[in-house]
Amino acid sequence: MKKILVLGDFNKKKISDSISTLKPWFDKYVNVDIFDLSKKNNFENIDAEIAVVFGGDGAILYTCRSLGRNQIPIIGVHMGRFGFLAELMEHDVRTSMEKIFHGDFRIRKRMLLLCRVERGGKIINESLGINDSVISRSSLSRLISIKLHIDRESVATYRADGLIISTPLGSTAHSLSAGGPLLSPELNAFIIVPICPHTLTNRPLVVSGDVKIEMEITSQMGGTGLTVDGQVFAELEMGDRVKVERADIEVQMIDTGTRTFYGVLREKLNWGGLPNYGRN
Repeated sequence: MKKILVLGDFNKKKISDSISTLKPWFDKYVNVDIFDLSKKNNFENIDAEIAVVFGGDGAILYTCRSLGRNQIPIIGVHMGRFGFLAELMEHDVRTSMEKIFHGDFRIRKRMLLLCRVERGGKIINESLGINDSVISRSSLSRLISIKLHIDRESVATYRADGLIISTPLGSTAHSLSAGGPLLSPELNAFIIVPICPHTLTNRPLVVSGDVKIEMEITSQMGGTGLTVDGQVFAELEMGDRVKVERADIEVQMIDTGTRTFYGVLREKLNWGGLPNYGRN
């Protein structure tokens, strides 16, 4: 391995200090390009073999989108709060990176979603998503109406606070908070989850990742927006169509065997923990 990217938000002292401390150590093995994620970046034309991201899940999501079609393998160093996506803890970096430099790792490919907003027959917004695409209220506390089509077939009209289209990798994010199921991240599927639907029969739905999903805003009021990965926002108007499908590129996550999906569930969500019955 000859060259890597090291990325982090330098406005956060802990991250800046950690990268500065590790820089001489990295230099012993590879050439390093360091980027500050607090600034606008585009890595589509960057030539590197892997990207090492210091921070929380948000930093990893931002980096994946900034890579665009240049999806080089990526690994996260957890320095945030939950850290569902990060493979390494700060104290693991040297040991795990030595394994990576010697080729002792696997690549786990994960699906991306491509989200487009169409208005008057023209695409006005397009974004890649790693976790999810969410239509929700951006101001007024009223229900919004969203027509859902899958492969051009009418499925339902939701009266709700919003609608989430999630990838399996994003099933532990906003989708989970809204009552959606957990999906193993290697699956090829979309999760469709209404947010506080007015009709109790509107339940989460899991569909193939090969379908094309279309949502139409039918509410007459304003104050509705589209958010991708909690970071990219676009205002929506009545009649706008939001189209979501699987992207033709994939995220490549480096797996050193340090963590597993089920291990993360046990660690972060207390998955399978015993009930706290208390004592008599």
